[in-house]
Amino acid sequence: MGTTDQGPPLVVCDAGPLIHLDELDALDLLADFAEVMVPDAVWREVERHRPEALSHPGVTLQRITPIMPVTPELGALAQVFSLHTGEWEALRVALEHRPGLLLTDDTAARLAAGNLRIGTHGTIGILVRAIRRRQRTKGEILATLRSIPTRSSLHLKRSLLESVISKVENSS
Repeated sequence: MGTTDQGPPLVVCDAGPLIHLDELDALDLLADFAEVMVPDAVWREVERHRPEALSHPGVTLQRITPIMPVTPELGALAQVFSLHTGEWEALRVALEHRPGLLLTDDTAARLAAGNLRIGTHGTIGILVRAIRRRQRTKGEILATLRSIPTRSSLHLKRSLLESVISKVENSS
């Protein structure tokens, strides 16, 4: 997933993880990152869909405007993967602030990030990471994972969620 137990120096967020972690009362899990950057387009999207996620106590979100020009490689990937403005800006900011980590739940954005050699995590990865970081107990994370279908707008295959739950249950 692109990180070690020490955690990356900063993360760049796409809208999905901000919204989903807030829905799950788990946005505080981002507090141990050195910086949590939110590109302008992502900020506006979260403002429309879940504005309370932008003012969570204990997590400082840094609104940022990408300054790097779009590289030909990023432009091509954005076209091939039909990336939305927020995903495109998040990738630009991640490229500007290497070795950052991109938080996204979008498959196309993850594929583009992989092509750009940007590490990624999603909502599920942040939840599981919380056990290793001792931010939540295994039992708390299992309860949160099980609540995803009813408490969150995160769309994922039931089989994937069951597989993650099984792995967490069987971990030491």
